[in-house]
Amino acid sequence: MYCPHCSHPESRVLDTRIQKEGEIRRRRECLECKGRFSTVESVLHSYPHIIKKDGRREPFSKDKIKKGLQYACLKRPVSLAQIEHVVNKVSQYAMEHSKKEIAASALGHFIMRELRQLDDVAYIRFASVYRTFKDVHEFVEVLEGSDAPETIDTPTPTSALDH
Repeated sequence: MYCPHCSHPESRVLDTRIQKEGEIRRRRECLECKGRFSTVESVLHSYPHIIKKDGRREPFSKDKIKKGLQYACLKRPVSLAQIEHVVNKVSQYAMEHSKKEIAASALGHFIMRELRQLDDVAYIRFASVYRTFKDVHEFVEVLEGSDAPETIDTPTPTSALDH
């Protein structure tokens, strides 16, 4: 770790604290100039790519999920902390249930299940945008829960060479 004051490559750690989501904050002192500075360490996660309905692939985006949840929860009694909690659960799900790719439909079902537990109106809003309904009857079936998956099937990722 180079000192930001004198660029000396060695420092000693004075204090270490665990922050939110596993970040580590360290207070350091340069061995050369005695200047003090703080560093923050975190794990770099390797998220899978999302396979869209039309076959396109795009990088996993926590921001995109958060924006979709915020839109669904607009003017609802759902706090930002609750939305962040769902985003973290979705991220964890994506990392645990896939290696390199995951179907957008699997994430969508997972998000719908989480929203249904959180707020019914937010669930309906998300479902109306996420799902493609043929008619009102199909929409009513989803609302009544007859189409809600009990388990989430994650499709096996396909190789990029298959396309």
